[in-house]
Amino acid sequence: MIKIPKCMSTQHPDNVNFPFFTQNSELGGEDEIQEAYYAFSHLGCDEQMWDCEGKEVDSHVVKKLLTKYEHYFKTKRLGKDLFITLRVPNPLVEKAEAKILLETLESIPRSFDAAKLFYGDDIPPIFEVILPMTTSSKCVNRIYHYYADFVAGKQHKLFSHEKTKISEWIGEFRPEKINVIPLFEDMEHLLDAHSITKEYLKDKKVDYQRVFLARSDPAMNYGLISAVLLNKIALQRLHGVSEDTGVKIYPIVGVGSAPFRGNLCPKTVKKIAEEYKGAHTFTIQSAFKFDNPPEEVKKSIDIII
Repeated sequence: MIKIPKCMSTQHPDNVNFPFFTQNSELGGEDEIQEAYYAFSHLGCDEQMWDCEGKEVDSHVVKKLLTKYEHYFKTKRLGKDLFITLRVPNPLVEKAEAKILLETLESIPRSFDAAKLFYGDDIPPIFEVILPMTTSSKCVNRIYHYYADFVAGKQHKLFSHEKTKISEWIGEFRPEKINVIPLFEDMEHLLDAHSITKEYLKDKKVDYQRVFLARSDPAMNYGLISAVLLNKIALQRLHGVSEDTGVKIYPIVGVGSAPFRGNLCPKTVKKIAEEYKGAHTFTIQSAFKFDNPPEEVKKSIDIII
């Protein structure tokens, strides 16, 4: 059975207090590596969203985690016990960032090689990416097929002047396929998340599908009550997709700590979990992690997991 993580640590800078490992409000590259380790080892999160949108991002996160915190990751396997999930730019919306998507997808086989050298097995440390501002199944399919055809798929290509495959020269490109998680953020597509997901799944043999529902941005755009209703309608409809297709759907709800952004904090964990019963994964944003005593954060994350 594949473990589906329940607590996704994110890099949303909604915190008031600085993390103990930095003196700046904005985390740098090495700070983000340490933040991921802290979320895993001290707080108990089982997933770290690695944000590749709109900033310089460290594409060597897997290699750096494994080398810097070797002892910890020898017993906690990336890709099996703990997960790094990439949030990539949407090229239909973020034109200036479009090619960062390609660079990010190219980093996945490199992370696989680093993990194989460290663990000595073939479990990919990264195999899922999040696509923000999803508006159609075509958006999701393009990333799925681009990776399969042009990232991993190029290993089967021959050089034009000789009968040598790229894989014979560079080595295998693994994993051969990735999972793409659509992130729905506006009213129109939150209400249509079920049909977009169903359309995406119709030609794929998968055991499960994760779907990300925004909670904080809809509150700012449409109001708190509307945001709650949009998420609940989407969750109900996605449950119907699971029943119709036989594919298990594991929704992620993107909640923040401020009341209008979701009200998820250590004191409200049980209430929010009850509020969104259909959700499998909740985001643990920066205010949750750094504006509360670590012991309380750890206990509340244990409740979710």
